[in-house]
Amino acid sequence: MFTDMRNGTAGDWAHIAAEHGRHQKSAAARQIMDSLARLKEIEVGFAADQLTHSLMAGTLARRAGASDEEVVAALCHDLGKLFSIPNHGAIAAEMLKPYVREDLYHAIYWHQEFQGRYYFEHLGKDPEGRERFRDEPWYAFAEKLVDEWDAPAFDPSFDVDPLESFEPEVTRVFSNPRAMV
Repeated sequence: MFTDMRNGTAGDWAHIAAEHGRHQKSAAARQIMDSLARLKEIEVGFAADQLTHSLMAGTLARRAGASDEEVVAALCHDLGKLFSIPNHGAIAAEMLKPYVREDLYHAIYWHQEFQGRYYFEHLGKDPEGRERFRDEPWYAFAEKLVDEWDAPAFDPSFDVDPLESFEPEVTRVFSNPRAMV
């Protein structure tokens, strides 16, 4: 095995690729579940903490008959808040990108712009910013994600499905990357 990436052989890289694949299948879902649990610590002024919000969004998606990927998108759309609130959509989208359809990736990336319909006017911003994406193939899913699962998901008394109940969907989605980089 090399000690300098510039000296790697085809055999070294084949070994590394195989190890990455094994690690990905065992670690990604566990890391996502652990990260979701950490959202409990983030309240940022809403009636519900970010874990409750995420569980409610995931529960609403699940009860609407969404696919595993869509449930995981709803559940994980705010994971980026663990690192940066202003840039959370982009961070969450990049975390999910290898595992979800392109329309889900874009919906998560831009979900804050879609949420703006409900609050941007109070902050001096354009509340109809989502309209610039009207012709994008992912617009309909972004609208569903925000309007049906994200925007109404701030009620701390809502009977959410517990975090552990989402482990099967998270495991299925995060065990099968669409592309390995």
